Amino acid sequence: MLRIYLKQGRERPVLNGHPWIFSGAIERIEGTENDIGVADVFDCKKNWLARGLYNPKSQIRLRLLTWQNEEIDGEFFGRRLSAALAFRKRHILTSTNAYRLVNGEGDFLPGLIVDRYANILVCQFFTAGMAIFKDDIVEALQLLEPDAAIFERSEGRVGDEEGLEPAIGALSGEAPPEHVIIEENGYNFLVDVRHGQKTGFFLDQRDNRVFMSTLTHDRSVLNCFSFSGAFSVYAFGGGAKEVITFDSSKPALELAERNLQLNGFAQAHGELFKGDAFAYLKEIDRKFDLIVLDPPSLAPKRSDVDAATGGYKFLNLHALKHLNPGGVLLTFSCSQHLSIDLFQKVVFGAAVDAGRKVTMIKRLSQPIDHPVSLHHPEGEYLKGLALRALD
Repeated sequence: MLRIYLKQGRERPVLNGHPWIFSGAIERIEGTENDIGVADVFDCKKNWLARGLYNPKSQIRLRLLTWQNEEIDGEFFGRRLSAALAFRKRHILTSTNAYRLVNGEGDFLPGLIVDRYANILVCQFFTAGMAIFKDDIVEALQLLEPDAAIFERSEGRVGDEEGLEPAIGALSGEAPPEHVIIEENGYNFLVDVRHGQKTGFFLDQRDNRVFMSTLTHDRSVLNCFSFSGAFSVYAFGGGAKEVITFDSSKPALELAERNLQLNGFAQAHGELFKGDAFAYLKEIDRKFDLIVLDPPSLAPKRSDVDAATGGYKFLNLHALKHLNPGGVLLTFSCSQHLSIDLFQKVVFGAAVDAGRKVTMIKRLSQPIDHPVSLHHPEGEYLKGLALRALD
């Protein structure tokens, strides 16, 4: 097993429970330092601190799994996965059969995401260390959920930075159909778990959709960056008189249309538009009672934050200009590198430049199945503001 020795003074984050160790914190390594695998961490005085998964190709050299002297093996993952599943079954509503079963660092399993869609579990292995234990994790999931098929969707920027090749395919059971039907708070949705964004659906917006639906009665709604139209379905469910569903993707809008039909809103008053939301918000010549802004991450890397703040300001400025007096804006950022404080400052600047007086109704975040470790605040990637324009 590799032995990682930290530089003097670099042990404090580890002792405080933070799961990441960057390359700059390491003094020396004993063992084959080019190997990916389990490693023990010591301070400069050779005191054992923790155990985790090492990857020499990543800036985050270690992702810690335990601060106890326990083996990292199939039984370890079985215990962690069992605890994660038990928590969800205790707290997730019975009317919802789609939720996040494992949320990486929030469940003390950094590098692993597992989402449930009815009887299908979709796994994402984002770190090379976690991928080594793929077979153990799949076996543990099979024991916990014997009736579920397991499908892998390991792809994207994080895996690229870890040196992982994309991996997509069935891990247990048959590959999922083209679309899986899920239930959420009395609504049904078609989910493309093989090709859809993230693992197929924005599970992290479940509670925010419910909140939004309480504000839509007899209101006109613009749902920007709509993806498969979940906010639009909830808006009509809340009694909206009109909903404009807007996205840049034709397949996403086609799926949104099917979801509206699936929930009985095919004849409801609304339209689906394909286009660029930045241009649309700048050019339209009308106002709405409620606007939802849920763009993809504008800052996938820390170096993107400055440019992203300009994008967020532009979107929010023009959205606020197109709110009726008393109208509500639900605005979100899923950029992990953009703090809620910075996001709020950007939106404040947008309100000033738009000439609108605005109150904050509520701060919005991710739901209970997306827990955030208190030791890893970076895990609170989704942040949102519910705002009301007074004039």
